Amino acid sequence: MKQKKKILLTGATGYVGSKLLRELEDQGHDINCLTRNPDNLKAVGPNTRVFSGDVMIRSSMWRAFQGVDTAYFMIHMLHEREGFELKEIQAAENFAAMARDAGVKRIIYLGALGNRDDNLSPHLQSRQDVGLALRESHIPVLELRASIVIGKGSLSFEMIRDLTERLPFMVTPRWVSTAAQPISINDLLSYLVQAKDIELKKDEIVEIGSADRMSYGQLMKEYAKQRGLKRAMLPVPILSPKLSSHWLALITKIDPIIGRKLIEGIRNPTIVESDRASELFNIKPVSVEQAMAQALAETPYRETLEGFEHVYAA
Repeated sequence: MKQKKKILLTGATGYVGSKLLRELEDQGHDINCLTRNPDNLKAVGPNTRVFSGDVMIRSSMWRAFQGVDTAYFMIHMLHEREGFELKEIQAAENFAAMARDAGVKRIIYLGALGNRDDNLSPHLQSRQDVGLALRESHIPVLELRASIVIGKGSLSFEMIRDLTERLPFMVTPRWVSTAAQPISINDLLSYLVQAKDIELKKDEIVEIGSADRMSYGQLMKEYAKQRGLKRAMLPVPILSPKLSSHWLALITKIDPIIGRKLIEGIRNPTIVESDRASELFNIKPVSVEQAMAQALAETPYRETLEGFEHVYAA
C-alpha cells in the first residue's frame, strides 16, 4: 500500500462515491465522509468517520476537514429543478475555500468530457466550470474527465439496459448517434484511487476512457448482442431533449429532471483528445465489450409481468 492518508470524501452515498469509499477503506486509509444524511452511511469501516455537513454551508464542513491531506469532490446537483449550475459552482467554491483554510494538499474531482468550444450543454458546461472553481483554491487539483460509465447502477448503463430490454423496435432521436468514449466502473475507480498517489506539482486535467468510441445507439446494440436480443432502430430527427426525457420516464426509471439534463449533454461528443492519462497512470482500460460483459455478469436482468418494475438478481 502507498503511504496512509487522511482523506475527505464527499458523495459517498452516490453511485461512484460509495464504491470509491470501499476501495479506500480496503487500502486502510483514514477517511472522513461528509454527507447531509449520516443515517445513509451506517455500514462503514473502522477507519471511517461520518460527518454531517452541507457543501452549501461553509461552516458545516469545518470539522470534517480537520487533518485532511486529500479531498475528493464527488458532488452534482442534477436533481435540482432550476439553477443547478449556480448551486454547483457555489458548492465547489465553498469546498475549495474550506480545503484551503484546512491546509489540504490535493483535491481530486470527477468531471465530464467535452470540448468547451462545442457549445456544451448546461450539464457538461457546469461540470467543467466546477473544475475551474476548485482550481481557484490554488491547491493542486486533479480533474478526471469521463464520459459514459458502464457498470451496475450507473445512470447511463441502466438507461441502456431499460431501453434495450423493453423496446424490440426503437424510434431513436439524433442524440443516440453522438460519439462517446465509455469507461468501465472498475477502471474509473482505479483512476480515482491512483489519483491520490501520483506526483502532482500543478493542476492537471486528465481525460479518461476506453479505447472504443461508441454512441448510445452502438452501446444498445452491444448490449442486445451480449443478451442475445434482436433489436431494430429507426432514426428520427424530431425528439427534443424535453420530449425525450418524458419518453425515458415512461420506459425507464430515470427521473425526468435528471433525464433531460443527461440527454441535453448527449448532443455533445464526449471523447478523449489527450494522452495525458497514459503518461500519469498505470492503467489500461478494458474494452466496452468487456465492460458490458462485466456489468451484465454482475446483475442479470428480469422484469415482472405487471408494469415495468425491475427485479435485479445480484
